[in-house]
Amino acid sequence: MEYIEEDLPKAGDTVVVGLSGGVDSALTAMLLKQKGCHVIGVTMSLWDGKIKIDEAKPLRDSCYSPKEVDDIKACRKFCQEQGIEHHVIDVKETYHKEVLEYFKSEYRAGRTPNPCIRCNRYIKFGALQYGIQNLKIDYDYFCTGHYAKIVRPSQGLYGTDKKPCMIASAMDQSKDQTYFVYRVPSSVLDKVRFPLANIPKKEVFRMAREFGLSAADREESQDFIPEEYFDALFADKPAVPGDIIDLDGHVLGKHRGIEHYTIGQRRGLGVSSTKPLYVHSIDAVNNLVVLASNDDLNSDGLIADEFVWPADVEPSEPIDAFVKIRLASRPVPAKIERYVPAEGEQFNGQPWKITFETPQRAVAPGQSAVLYKDGVILGGGIISRTI
Repeated sequence: MEYIEEDLPKAGDTVVVGLSGGVDSALTAMLLKQKGCHVIGVTMSLWDGKIKIDEAKPLRDSCYSPKEVDDIKACRKFCQEQGIEHHVIDVKETYHKEVLEYFKSEYRAGRTPNPCIRCNRYIKFGALQYGIQNLKIDYDYFCTGHYAKIVRPSQGLYGTDKKPCMIASAMDQSKDQTYFVYRVPSSVLDKVRFPLANIPKKEVFRMAREFGLSAADREESQDFIPEEYFDALFADKPAVPGDIIDLDGHVLGKHRGIEHYTIGQRRGLGVSSTKPLYVHSIDAVNNLVVLASNDDLNSDGLIADEFVWPADVEPSEPIDAFVKIRLASRPVPAKIERYVPAEGEQFNGQPWKITFETPQRAVAPGQSAVLYKDGVILGGGIISRTI
């Protein structure tokens, strides 16, 4: 299949740019302004102060943080200097419901969620879009500083006449963010563009400094929230301690609540052993954390549900693709086919079975399995269980 990269905004187009205070979004706005676009900046307001943290301690900048006030000030200052219209859009309520509550409920169910994927789907390309509409802003494109591309297939998908917008990998593979945005619907992508798609990160910093952008010297924020916030985030309910066991059911120690553990974790387990042990699985029903050796963490495949496909076009036959099971993992060859649930199994929609060409380590339920072919995302879903 061949894919055609969608054109970027041209002179005269009205473009809304999502500004975070960082160098990527600032340079995006500058490149579009230099091109002759009418640029409007929007910044999300997420911080609602509902988790109680010690603000007297040094805080790293992050998506959800009281330091948001500094990011908003930086965005306002940048827009004033560049003569760009700027708006702050309040998405606190939706963020709390769709990201924070989801994050906590998934961990308490023994799963490992990816809040950035959730945020992109429901906040950056959801609630923020509604906020722009409520401001009665008429625009041609919505642009962000994500490292990704928007493409269209040269022919219809799987024998249909549909040629939807799809997400393809950026030039700079070290900064590729396609995994984070795979759940954004094709209908939304029609008006989305990523101007940094073909620019290496090093070049982004060089260009930003040439423009004299102060964002080029700012420390880049962490994704979601730093680990030191976690205890405060989960303080709404007391943790329930339980047993840490091995694969044979022997009790090795006590855990402090399953929300503090993830598949593949080695550090902070609080057990002694003659060999390295890792979190193999989490049994939320029985409140157990199961440890095993590294070799026992391998899986032949997985079952995923809540699948999304470009333009909702599903393949009618099994397909071969590369699958990425977490942001930091490399895509690996796999076979993807419909899965028929066994008696008693429940899924949210049609589940799919993904069989790896070679076993993969530490497949974590709650994470996303994203399918790639020729650098383009074919679809993806939420990992339900391993095989």
